[in-house]
Amino acid sequence: MGKKSIEKRIQEEAQILLEEFRKMKGKPIEPTYFLGCAVSNIICCIVFGERFDYEDEEFQALMRMIHNFFWELFDMFPTFLKYFPGPHTRVCDIMSYFSRFIGKRVKKNQETLDSNFPRDFIDCFLIQMEKEKGNPLSEFNDKNLEQTIFTLFFAGTETVSSTLRYGFLFLMKYPEVQAKVYEEIDRVIGHNRIPNNEDRRQMPYTDAVIHEVQRVSDLGPMSVAHMVTCDTEFRGYFIPKGMEVCPLLSTVLHDPTMFKSPNVFNPENFLDENGCFKKNDAFVPFSAGKRICLGESLARMELFLFSFTTILQSFQLKPLLPPEDLDPTPLENGFLNIPPFYHLSFIPR
Repeated sequence: MGKKSIEKRIQEEAQILLEEFRKMKGKPIEPTYFLGCAVSNIICCIVFGERFDYEDEEFQALMRMIHNFFWELFDMFPTFLKYFPGPHTRVCDIMSYFSRFIGKRVKKNQETLDSNFPRDFIDCFLIQMEKEKGNPLSEFNDKNLEQTIFTLFFAGTETVSSTLRYGFLFLMKYPEVQAKVYEEIDRVIGHNRIPNNEDRRQMPYTDAVIHEVQRVSDLGPMSVAHMVTCDTEFRGYFIPKGMEVCPLLSTVLHDPTMFKSPNVFNPENFLDENGCFKKNDAFVPFSAGKRICLGESLARMELFLFSFTTILQSFQLKPLLPPEDLDPTPLENGFLNIPPFYHLSFIPR
């Protein structure tokens, strides 16, 4: 995650995304589909070793599964809700369809596998399965291969694309912030080369904006479950060893003792008095502890290269409403804060 080889894939996909926006010729569009395709293709490159055309039927079916899964997400309480009828039961259908989808891809890899030249994640996993086939305790099995791919897609697509949608929305709502990002892009990168991840070090304001988008959007307000490893006293409460707990990341991301402006969008929360980027221990959108998001470095690279440099290097984001009328209130609140739908125009700079 976040390696040079992946950076090249992101750069290539970002250029394809630019072409899709250029085709619109400034007409208003709803960006959800395009952003989802671009981000999902990065995961496809990792898992399948190839990207898909946005109009590919198989790829579109995959995108529908990912989108529908997040709208039907209920598996925080599966042992309880599975006994009740309702639309949430479609999650099982989505997972069954995804299982068949992955099964076909795995079979294709098995038929052409060369252990000396792994092409993608599936090949690497199959090679390790073969090495450990005599170990009854091995975690490398068909079930875990399927579940791991499932996690890569569903954790690595909707989260990043939703953050990008929030990013566009905040940049349009605060045009003075957008203007400062343009200035930094023009000064550090210019218009004649493709942005790279190393540019981030020289772009403290843009980096601060990305962090502030993640903080304010609060995409995953409640982290995944953790388990207490020993008897613990916490604020007067006794939590026994083995108890499941869900950290509330939202309370940390809006802690008034850690952020100057906890309840408003303000990139200054991540800048010192000299305008240099300032880390903050309360910035925990990727969770914390042993279950911190394994894709953090990949997500950070995607956010920087997709939305906040490559797209803004080429386009101005133009809303259909006055900035003061743009409302970033989540469409849905729950396990995720789903961003609202909106239209914008990409105007060539």
